[in-house]
Amino acid sequence: MSRHQKIERLLPILEAQPVIPVLMIEDRAAAVPLARALVQGGLPAIEITLRTEAAMDAIRLVVDEVEGAIVGAGTVLSARDYDKVADAGARFVVSPGTTQELLDAARDSPVPFLPGAITPSEIMAMREEGYSVLKFFPAEQAGGVSFLKSLASPFADMRFCPTGGVSPANVGDYLALPNVICVGGSWTAPGDIVEAEAWVEIEQLAQKAARLR
Repeated sequence: MSRHQKIERLLPILEAQPVIPVLMIEDRAAAVPLARALVQGGLPAIEITLRTEAAMDAIRLVVDEVEGAIVGAGTVLSARDYDKVADAGARFVVSPGTTQELLDAARDSPVPFLPGAITPSEIMAMREEGYSVLKFFPAEQAGGVSFLKSLASPFADMRFCPTGGVSPANVGDYLALPNVICVGGSWTAPGDIVEAEAWVEIEQLAQKAARLR
């Protein structure tokens, strides 16, 4: 499968919802009910980050048990992790940045890659590699909406998924930008609400996020 074909598989996932929930799952037992609540709330595509020991188990559990979930793996930093999450059933892979090792792993895998890039040079490098959609992280700390606006003209054929500091207070400003395909955010599943197993509240937060665009 060519990179273009893989990007074509990724685009409908990112275009289908305004917010991709970015999840840091500490307890594997929470993975399935959390994912179900998000799916029922209208956010089937989720990014489970490899920031906890439970992350790999969480990916497998959601892939196996949550109908309708489109599971992505985030904070993938190595080719080894790329292969592991692909074997676990992840439908897309996200990294905060990009290395040649990751690009090689993505080239050899059927699972599409959303690489991170934030500077003009990084964006140009990914463009030369054939990528047209990139993760923009950490969005707020790197200049946020105004920085993304400044990228629209020189990189008119590139689109971004800003993540990092995106919140209900500023998400509308990001989604209004023509070069933003969606955003990544953790506010749809706050840690205290997940810990309290308040799944109905998670579903309501997802419903609000799904209506943003």
